[in-house]
Amino acid sequence: MKQQILEEFYQVNPKYVEELYLLQTELLKLQQHLRQQQQRLLILFEGRDTAGKGSAIHRFTQFLDPRGYRVVALGKPSDEERGQWYFQRYLKHLPGAGEMVFFDRSWYNRAVVEPVMGFCTEVQYELFMQQVVPLEQMLVADGIVLVKFWFSIDMQEQQERIQQRLESPLKRWKVSPVDLAAQEKWEAFTAYKEKMYEQTHTAAAPWLIVKGEDREDSRIQCMRYVLASLAYEGKSPELEQPDQAKIFFP
Repeated sequence: MKQQILEEFYQVNPKYVEELYLLQTELLKLQQHLRQQQQRLLILFEGRDTAGKGSAIHRFTQFLDPRGYRVVALGKPSDEERGQWYFQRYLKHLPGAGEMVFFDRSWYNRAVVEPVMGFCTEVQYELFMQQVVPLEQMLVADGIVLVKFWFSIDMQEQQERIQQRLESPLKRWKVSPVDLAAQEKWEAFTAYKEKMYEQTHTAAAPWLIVKGEDREDSRIQCMRYVLASLAYEGKSPELEQPDQAKIFFP
């Protein structure tokens, strides 16, 4: 296992490193543009457990100016938060002027994870589904650029990644009870995910499905999408468009 971890960390595809360098350089240009124009960028990273959300966020933020971005990864709600409007604890982390914010899971916990795992009632779930689209429309109308990524992997790949985490002393902490239930409840997760796409994929805030089997490529595709979607000064002519077979609308 130790050798496998070392190989994963240090034996990286040279072509991947080359494009990653270009994309991370472009992200710095974008960050500077957002700061100058006082614009706000919010990116939600959702998806199957082990699909690569956290590692994608790491590559996005690796060389950014820490004064201009935040990563938000909320734990279980406190007793006080459980008595609040569901969205309240998320909304206080929205980006300010000139800032990027990356949500490692978001309010969409209530669309998939919570109903599957029994962490919310049917009434709470239905209320969320009624409120989320108008809320996102208001955020976008107020000027926030909202990007929603869903990282998708197949059942066998997820099983292998969970096992790798359990066997790794550096990654074992990542395995939660939800991860351990992911295989058993695969079909239920799928059903709620499809319902989420159907009801919350909108023109104002569309979903982008990211094929996550190839970790390196999924990070590249997400970066390409964000950079291609936004105008900023000095954009490189070498920047490629995202591959529509690997990142696409539902």
